Amino acid sequence: MEEKPLSGILNGAVPGEPVKKDENSRRGNWGNQIEFVLTSVGYAVGLGNVWRFPYLCYRNGGGAFMLPYFIMLVFCGIPLFFLELSFGQFASLGCLGVWKISPMFKGVGYGMMVVSTYIGIYYNVVICIAFYYFFMSMTNLLPWTYCNNPWNTPDCSGVVGSGAQLNGSLVNATASLVAGVTEVVNRTKRTSPSEEYWKHYVLNISDDIGNFGEVRLPILGCLAVSWFVVFLCLIRGVKSSGKVVYFTATFPYVVLTILFIRGITLDGAINGIKYYLTPQWQKVLDAKVWGDAASQIFYSLGCAWGGLITMASYNKFHNNCFRDSIIISITNCATSVYAGFVIFSILGFMAHHLNVPVSEVADHGPGLAFVAYPEALTLLPISPLWSLLFFFMLILLGLGTQFCLLETLVTAIVDEIGTDWIIRNKTVVTLSVAVVGFLLGVPLTTQAGIYWLLLMDNYAASFSLVIISCIMCICIMYIYGHRNYFKDVEMMLGFPPPLFFKVCWRFISPVIISFILIFTVIQYKPITYNDYVYPGWSLAIGFAMALSSVICIPIYGLYKISRSPGATFRERLKHACQAHPKWGPALAEHRTGRYAPTAPADTIEARPMMEKKEKEELREEHKEEEKAKETEKKDEISLTIQGSNGSTNTHNNPNPSA
Repeated sequence: MEEKPLSGILNGAVPGEPVKKDENSRRGNWGNQIEFVLTSVGYAVGLGNVWRFPYLCYRNGGGAFMLPYFIMLVFCGIPLFFLELSFGQFASLGCLGVWKISPMFKGVGYGMMVVSTYIGIYYNVVICIAFYYFFMSMTNLLPWTYCNNPWNTPDCSGVVGSGAQLNGSLVNATASLVAGVTEVVNRTKRTSPSEEYWKHYVLNISDDIGNFGEVRLPILGCLAVSWFVVFLCLIRGVKSSGKVVYFTATFPYVVLTILFIRGITLDGAINGIKYYLTPQWQKVLDAKVWGDAASQIFYSLGCAWGGLITMASYNKFHNNCFRDSIIISITNCATSVYAGFVIFSILGFMAHHLNVPVSEVADHGPGLAFVAYPEALTLLPISPLWSLLFFFMLILLGLGTQFCLLETLVTAIVDEIGTDWIIRNKTVVTLSVAVVGFLLGVPLTTQAGIYWLLLMDNYAASFSLVIISCIMCICIMYIYGHRNYFKDVEMMLGFPPPLFFKVCWRFISPVIISFILIFTVIQYKPITYNDYVYPGWSLAIGFAMALSSVICIPIYGLYKISRSPGATFRERLKHACQAHPKWGPALAEHRTGRYAPTAPADTIEARPMMEKKEKEELREEHKEEEKAKETEKKDEISLTIQGSNGSTNTHNNPNPSA
C-alpha cells in the first residue's frame, strides 16, 4: 500500500510528514529491504561457518574442496534458497500457511516446525555456553591457561608452562613456554588445561548419557540470559529484530577481521593457512568429498528449516527475492571461507609453538570453539581481550540464527490461528514459546547435557531435512505444477525465473538432494563423543527424533485425504492435492489474473462437490476480511485525529507493529 500524503496523518510528532504504512497492515512487513537481507544473512551464517566448514575443507583436500563446494552452491544451494524465498514471499505466509498450495502436504510444514523446535532448543544451549565463556573471559588471566586449578588432573599439560603468575618478564615467559613444550613432548598423553576446564569445570561431565547428575547452575543462568535476549529482540516481531540485525549481522565481520589481522601476524600462521588451502586434487575424485560439499551447502544455508519461508513472508509482494537469494547465498559461503583463515592462522601459530603438525591441534564443533581455539588464545598477549572478542562473535552468530528459529515457530502459530486477538498479542505467543524453549533446554544444562546436545545435533536435523526439502521440491514442481509456479514467480517479480533455475528446480536440485540422502545413509556411523560410545537406547531416541519430523508428512496426508470429499480414494486424493481457493497473494490488490476474486456466494455455489463445512469456512474468511478492512479504516481515522496535535496513542492501535 502506498504512503498516503494526508496532512492529518502524522509520523510521531513531526507535522506534515506522512505515516509509513506496511503493505500488509495485518501481518506487517520489514522496515526496509536491508533488514530482510541482514536477517537472512544472520540466519544462514551461523556457528557451522566457523566450526565446521574449515575442518571439512582441510579434511577433504584443502583448496581442492572449493571446487565441489562452489559447484554444489550453484546447482543446489542458490536454487533451493530462491525457491523457498519466492514460496514464502508469494503467499505472505509462514511454513504452515504456505501449504494452501497443496493442502495434503501441510505435514511438510509441521515437519519444518518440529525441526526448528529441536534446533532452537539445543542451539540456544550452545549460545549460553558461549555466554558463559564470554563472562569468564572478563579477567586478567583466562582460567584455562594453567594446570594448577582444583579441577585439573595429573595428565594436564599447559602450553604456557605451569606457573601461577602471568606478569613475569618476557624471558620468564619464554622459558616457561619452552618448559611447557618440553613437558608436552615428554608426556605420552597430553590433556590441555582448556580441555580439562571444559570437561571438569564447565560441564562437570558425567560418565554416561543416562546419568544426568545435577543441573549446572552457571550454565542454567546463562541459558536464561540467552532466551531473555532472544525474546527482547523479537518482542515486536520483525519490527524489532529487523533493527537488532544491523548490529548482530554485521559486527561478527568486524571481529573476524580483527582476529584475522591478529592471526596472520603470528609465527606459524602461514603453515596453518597452507594446511587449510593446499589443494589435494586427487581427492576431487572421492565421492565422500562431493557428499560433504553438498551436505555443508544444504545445512549451512538453512534449507527446509522453515526460516527462509518465514522471513520472506514479511517481504513486500514485488520484492526482488531472486537478487536477494544470490546475495545471501554467496555471502554465506564467502564467510565460511574467510572464517577458515581466522581459525587456521591461530591453529598454525599454536602448532608452531608446540612443534607438532597442524592436524594434531585442528578440531571442529564444540571441540574447536571451547577447547582448541581458546587454548590457542592463551598464547597471545592480552589473551582475555581476544577471548572476549571470539566468544562475543560466537554469541552474535548464534543469535542471528536463533532469532529466525523462534520467529518461524511464532509466525506459524499466529498464521495458523489467525484471529485478531492472536495477531494483536503476538508478543504473548513469543514469550510463551521462549519460556517453553527454556524449560526444554534445562536437561541440556545437566552433567549429561553435552551428550544430549550432540545427539540432537546429529539426529534431529540430519536426513529428515533432506527428505523434507525433496518432498517440497516434488510438491511444488510436480503436484502443483512447474508451469503454474513459474507464472506465480513472474507475476510477483515481473519476470519469469531464469531457465537455469527452472531446470535446477525440476531436475538437478532434486537429484542432488537425493544424492545427499543416499550419501548420509551410506556414511552413517553411530555417534560417539571422544572415547564415549552411545548406548543403543540413546541411538533409538535419536532416530525417533529424526523420524518425528518426517512422520508428520504421511500422517497429515492421510488425515487430509480422509477429510476430503469424493466417492473413491482417487477422487479424495485428487481433491486433497488441489490448491486451496485461498492460495495466492495475500492482498486483494495483488490477486490478479487467475487469482482475481469473484463474489463469495458465486464462488461457493460454483463448487457443488464442496462440503458444507468448507463453504462455511469460506464465508467466515470473507467476513473476517471485511472486518479487517473496517478495522483498518477505523485505524486510519484514529491516526488522522491523533495527528492533529502531533501525538500518538497506542491504546487506540493495539498492534502498532502490524
